[in-house]
Amino acid sequence: MPRPTIPVVSYSDLLSTTGARQRAIAALGQALEDIGFFILEPHPISPEVVRRAYQVAADFFELPNRTKAQYAPAPAGSQDGFSSFGSEQAKGHTVPDLKEFWHVNRHSLTENMATWPQEVPTFRPVMTRLYQQLMTCADVLLMACADYLGQPSDWLVDMAAGGNTVLRLAHYPAVSTVPAGGLRAAPHEDINLITLLCEATAPGLEIFAEGQWVPIQTHPGQIVVDTGDMLQNLTNGLFKSTTHRVVNSHNINQARLSMPFFVHPRPEVDLSPEPTLIQRTGGEPQFPPITAADYLTQRLREIQVGPAA
Repeated sequence: MPRPTIPVVSYSDLLSTTGARQRAIAALGQALEDIGFFILEPHPISPEVVRRAYQVAADFFELPNRTKAQYAPAPAGSQDGFSSFGSEQAKGHTVPDLKEFWHVNRHSLTENMATWPQEVPTFRPVMTRLYQQLMTCADVLLMACADYLGQPSDWLVDMAAGGNTVLRLAHYPAVSTVPAGGLRAAPHEDINLITLLCEATAPGLEIFAEGQWVPIQTHPGQIVVDTGDMLQNLTNGLFKSTTHRVVNSHNINQARLSMPFFVHPRPEVDLSPEPTLIQRTGGEPQFPPITAADYLTQRLREIQVGPAA
């Protein structure tokens, strides 16, 4: 069986005032209907900002574990600061993922957080700039999604305004042994509206499409974009939230860094399937009425990082 291909959408076309914009919107929407993923190329994120972000992330993750541990958030499970190796596991899996990570969220940028790593002075300004550029890009993509769905252009942008969108700096270190069933990231779906993923430093990302695992390796100048569960719920399944994973490297001495940007709605946003999209998908709601806050709390418990029920 031939492998499915991931459609490519031009960011510059999405900003066009000609027919190119409508063609790009159609390509974006069809990709999220069919496979739940597309590649954005070109994109507006500065290559120098991406390069510097990976460098300062590497500088942080090279710190001793006891130093990194002091930046763990309180309470545990908060979507900011440092999370140690093996602290998260995918929904439905019992073996923790082989990764550690740092979360930059909206509150990180607006509050005087003590959790910014003092050992890496450039960490905060570099990550702030990357976060802001990714958010600007995400707003354009959310407008395109809304237009494709026949909703007001600001429909999804308004939901995300003030939401606790998270930039995750994920480090998959080289490991000497891999536990039975252990993966860098076990098969899962994202929780949020959409995710933007700058090119990682090594291969490993795979999506499950048409009954097979399909490797995706982004290159400089590309961003992988996918639908999260919240947008799938809101669109009554018109946009697919596709299962994906990060497999272990054949070379266990090869570390990997990636920087997914998880775009979240505000906690009070109603994610119940939109009535016009229920009609577009067969006339019956396929997903439950739920708020973004309840959805997130439920999922964090399922992946063992939220408060106990």
